[in-house]
Order: sequence, then C-alpha cells, then structure tokens
Amino acid sequence: MEAVSIVLFLLLAVVMSGAMSRMIPVSVPTPLVQILLGAVIGLSTSYRVALDPELFLLLFLPPLLFLDGWRIPKDELLKDLSVVVELALGLVLLTVVGMGFFIHWMIPAMPLAVAFALAAVVSPTDPIAVSAIAARVPIPKRMMHILEGESLLNDASGLVCLRFAIAAALTGTFSASAAATNFIWVAGIGIAVGIIVTLAATRAKAWVSRRFGEEPGSQILVSLLIPFGSYLMAEHLHASGILAAVAAGVTMTFAEISRQALAATRMRRNSVWDTIQFALNGIIFVLLGEQLPAILAGAKATVLLTGHHGTWWLGVYVLAIVAGLATLRFGWVWISLRLTLLRRRHRGSDKPEYSPDWRLVAAMSLAGVRGAITLAGVLTIPLTMTDGTAFPARDLAIFLAAGVIIVSLAVASIALPILLNGLTMPPEPSLQAEEDAARVAAAEAAIGAIEVAQHTLATREGKADFYTAAGTRVMDLYRERIESRTGSAKASAEARLQDQLERSFRLTGIKAERASVVERVRDRRIGSATAQKMMRELDLLEARYRV
Repeated sequence: MEAVSIVLFLLLAVVMSGAMSRMIPVSVPTPLVQILLGAVIGLSTSYRVALDPELFLLLFLPPLLFLDGWRIPKDELLKDLSVVVELALGLVLLTVVGMGFFIHWMIPAMPLAVAFALAAVVSPTDPIAVSAIAARVPIPKRMMHILEGESLLNDASGLVCLRFAIAAALTGTFSASAAATNFIWVAGIGIAVGIIVTLAATRAKAWVSRRFGEEPGSQILVSLLIPFGSYLMAEHLHASGILAAVAAGVTMTFAEISRQALAATRMRRNSVWDTIQFALNGIIFVLLGEQLPAILAGAKATVLLTGHHGTWWLGVYVLAIVAGLATLRFGWVWISLRLTLLRRRHRGSDKPEYSPDWRLVAAMSLAGVRGAITLAGVLTIPLTMTDGTAFPARDLAIFLAAGVIIVSLAVASIALPILLNGLTMPPEPSLQAEEDAARVAAAEAAIGAIEVAQHTLATREGKADFYTAAGTRVMDLYRERIESRTGSAKASAEARLQDQLERSFRLTGIKAERASVVERVRDRRIGSATAQKMMRELDLLEARYRV
C-alpha cells in the first residue's frame, strides 16, 4: 500500500509542477519546479523511495530513449550529422577523460574509476530540459535539431562509458584493448538487437492486422513493449540495452512508414506516448528532489574524508564541475564549427560564408544542460561492491550529479534569453517549395482515386449524375489546393493567407458549435451519448485545423 501511495504522490507532484511552472511569471523551467516539489515531499512526509538501480534503469531509460529515437527529425539529423557526431562521441570521450581526472584531483576521496563514472553520467545532455526553457525562450530550430541529435547519441555513448567505469570500479582493473573490443560487441550487438526486434514486431503486427483487422489497443501495447523487449534481449546477450532502445526507436520511424497503422491508432498512440514521456521525465526530477535530503546527509561524511570542513564545499565542487563542463563544451563547439566551415570551404560550397558569433557558441554551450538521463544514469551506480561493502562515494556522486543538473538548468534559463536576444542565425533554406510540391502531388493522387471510384460506382449503380455531382464537389477542393500551390509567388502567398483565415474562421465556428452542444446537454435537450459523439467530431476537426 505504501508503494502505491508513493507513486500517487509522485504523479500528483508532476501534475502540480506543470501548472505551477505556468503560473510563475518569471521563466523557471518545469524540471526545477519538479525538483523543488520532490524536496518538499522528502522533507515533509514519511514516505521514502528506496531505488533499485537495475529496476530504475529498466523502467525509465528504455521508453525515453526509444521515443527520442522515434521522434527525432531524421533529415535534420543527417544534415548536421558531422557536427552531431563530433559532439556526441568526441565531446563525450573528452568529457569522461578530462573531467574524470579533474574530479579525482579535486576530490581525492573519490576513486578514479568512480570519478570517471561521474564524468560519464554528466556528459549526456537533455533536450527535454532545453525544451522546457525553449517554451518561453525561442531557440532556433537548427540549434534545437543539433541538440536533439547530440542528446540521442550521447545518451548512449555516455551510459556505455558509465558501464565500463562501474565495471572498473567493481573489479579494480581496466584494460583499454579489452574495453575497445568489448565496446564493439556491446555497441554492435545492441544496435542489431534493437533493429531486429523492431522489424520483427512491426512485421508481425502488420501481418495480423492485414488478415484479422487492427485493434488500436493492441497496436499501442506493442509499441510500448518494443523498447523493453529490445533492452532486455540486448542485456541478456551482454550487449548495450541503451543502444538497443535507441536503435529500436530510429528503426520504428522507417518501419511505420511502410506498414502504416490506422489513423485512430496513430492518434491514440501519440497521446499515450506523450503522457508517458511527460510522466517519466517528471517523476525522475521529482525523485531527484525527494532523494536530495538523504543524499546530502551521506555526502557530508564523504566531504570530511577530503580534509575539508563545511558543507559549502559541496557547492564549490558542483560549481567547479559545471565550469569545467562549460569550458570543455565551449572549446569543443568552437572547434567543431570551425572544422565545419573548413570542410565546406574545401568542398567549394556555394553557400555564403558565415562566421559564427561568439554568442552562438556560448548559447550552444549553455544549452547543453543535464537532465533526466544524467540522474537516471547516476542512480544506477551499484549500492555495494562485489564483496558486499558499500560502493565508495556513491552518495557524493549522486549529489554532485544532481547539483550539476540544477545549476546547469538555472544558468541556461537565465543566460540563454540574454544570448539569443537579437542573435542572427545563418539563413536556412525554406521548406515551403517542398511542402507545396508534396501537397500538389497528394491532391493529384486524390483526384485520380476519386475519379476511379466515381466511375466504378456510376457503372455499378447506374446513377452517373448523382455520383458525378458528389465527386465533383470533393475534387473541386483538391483543384483549389493545386491552383493555390502552383501559381505565382504572390498568388501562393495570398492563398496561404486565405488558408490561415479559413482555419481561423473554422476554429471560431467549432468553438460556437461546442458551446451550443454544451448548452443543449445542460438543458437536457440531447442525451450524453449524442453529445459525446458530437464533441469527439469537433475535437478531431479542431486538432486538424490547429496543426
């Protein structure tokens, strides 16, 4: 019963955090509010969450990483793939090595392997935390795509490095050649498992749907089970379950294109995954706040081992780590952008030369905030060594990771609006022509299909005029779309403005329809079943016109 109460408290805190972050007049990221609410729960209630590292890793990371891989724009990722790889792999390795030695030098009581583990968990960035800031501070789209792609890859690379660091701490030995060989196995088999499981699951459900019909609930459950199945199978093969979950998410995008589900299934599935993402990310940050009081109490004793006195040294450690991470990231981003410009110049690109503003480099550096993945990773550090003794400096590592999350979020929420204000970004090619061509092709395909159906029905039923009139009304809408997208630039702009006005008028009409239905229900002039049917139709129409 206590476990159920804890879960309900956590979910309630997540719900309250969303409302509170919108009520606060200043720009405070939702994760910070969730951490604060978690701390309130930890200090004011008798409930305590005893986290099992393996269970925590299984419950939270596979679905979050799977969803990141599924939803990230693949074309945008490929466009900046070189920059993303440099940040996600090169910067992670530099961070693990550089910050690992720096943390061990700063805190001698923390063994080198544990310092490397801490450096590994603070190396991944979190786009969810950045999105919370971007909700009030507009971040350029290309920067967000780079941050999302970096996070997708550095989550996996950072957590794989964490795995090696923990193994070294438990065994007391580390071999670079063995680690490299093991990394190839861990990464290769993990990616292969994610791809195979996703393709097998999607092909199987598509086969069943074609022959026996589609059940939306079952389809949604299959999508929920894929990341866990990929993770568990990869771990069973002693490969990376993290990479398996990421690979499964990326594969899901291409698998779904060729085996489309029903529209109702896709809408419900998106809603379910949105809820899961919001709940899991929120619970992680609330758990961070709930664990802070106990973590702080354990960290005090570790600080004394370093020869320092006073808990303010914990703050010094956190600020030093954040400063070190920011310095490494700033230098790496600057070098990466310069290399990109050199490669473009070497290829003889006809794009205009663009010299990155230092504010852009600083914004990219500060936007790499730490979040849910960092906390989830650090909480997976084992409680005990192989001989049963307590894992050295575990509480201190968790506290420092939590401090890095909080400070990086706070600094980004304050500094990003200042750095991005008036910042000129390099021009991006417009996607309007691509969209127009796709809409015209879709409309032409629709007209062709309607003409065939019209002819078939007229021949079979013998009511040519009736079917011709009905089909013509529908085809006229598609012809108007084609004309508006293939005219002159001025005509196309006017057509798009007309589309915006039409959407606005339709939304106004839908709002009035909904108010009329509510009034009739209150007056008992229609029943609840009729009202629910009409409300659902209006909701679907509103969702269509608000896209």
